[in-house]
Order: sequence, then structure tokens, then C-alpha cells
Amino acid sequence: MANKGPAYGMSRDVQSKIEKKYDDELEDRLVEWIVAQCGAAVGRPERGRLGFQVWLKNGIVLSRLVNSLYPDGSKPIKIPDAPPTMVFKQMEQIAQFLKAAEDYGVVKTDMFQTVDLFEAKDMAAVQRTLMALGSLAVTKNDGNYHGDPNWFMKKAQEHKREFTESQLKEGKNIIGLQMGSNKGASQAGMSYGRPRQIIS
Repeated sequence: MANKGPAYGMSRDVQSKIEKKYDDELEDRLVEWIVAQCGAAVGRPERGRLGFQVWLKNGIVLSRLVNSLYPDGSKPIKIPDAPPTMVFKQMEQIAQFLKAAEDYGVVKTDMFQTVDLFEAKDMAAVQRTLMALGSLAVTKNDGNYHGDPNWFMKKAQEHKREFTESQLKEGKNIIGLQMGSNKGASQAGMSYGRPRQIIS
């Protein structure tokens, strides 16, 4: 990675707006969940955006998090014995987390990009991804979620309805309210002013 100098002008304004979206209270909740989900072995970050970024940067904590949401024997990510020290290996570990999170059900619009975390470009996007992952874990309710279920909102679930053949036939005889009703009225006798005169 090339070292970047300070940003000026519009670049600095854009970056400062992105940094303002980062939520310190949400960071505390996410750290509590990750520790509850993965165990105390993952440690805790220093408080603040930079500490949170350094904690997640090598991808190991994220990989353990997503693996903990699956039952034993079906873990999606292989975690190396020693944390990766080479930059491309760390970025590869983050990319594996993103793929596993997408397979788990996190939609692409909720996903951060590898540079958002690795270069701390948009840590608020990292928070959004973790929130989406937590919400899915609470919603699935498959016994693999650990922690307080009130930390995340449940996602809306499909409520499929089954109708019998007789109910479907009965529905064909009813005029829906959105179609309106003319109560016997017709357009007979209606006029809209003088017709257009065409003179040759």
C-alpha cells in the first residue's frame, strides 16, 4: 500500500463526512456481541474508530465471528494458526469474510469493501455490515447466535398464505375496492364541450 498524504479540499470534506457517520455507541455494542459470540480469546480493541479498525484489520476476528454462526463441521472459512502478517493475506482473509457473510444472507448493499476496513476509509460501512450480520443471526434463531437478542433488530420474514380452491373461486366474484364501483352509472348522455371543427 502506498502511503497517502493529507487530503485537501473536497477530498477532505468527503472523508470527514464519512468519518462522522461512525457511531461510538454502536462500536461498543458490536464489540460486546463479537466477544460474546466468539469468546474472550478474540480480545478487545482500544476504544475509538482506529482501535476498532486495528482489531478487525487482519480478518481473523471477522472470520471467527462468521464461523461461530455456523454449526460445528460446516465452518465456511479456514482460519490460519498464526494471524497473517502480509498485507495481501490479510486482505484475502477480509475478502473471505465478505464472501461468507454474503453466503449467510447479507445483501450486497449492506457489505463494506475490503479497503473500507483495511485502510479505514469507511468504518461506518464496516459497522453496517456487522449490524446486518447480527440482525440475520437473530432472525434465523437457529441456536448459533450468542448474546442479547435485543442488540439487533429482527429482519422481516415472509408470511406465505395458502388458499383453498374454493376460496380462490370465491375471490373471483368480488370486485376489489381498488377497481371502484360505478353503481349502475354509465357514460350515456355525457358531453365534453363542442367537438373539434375541421374545415378544409
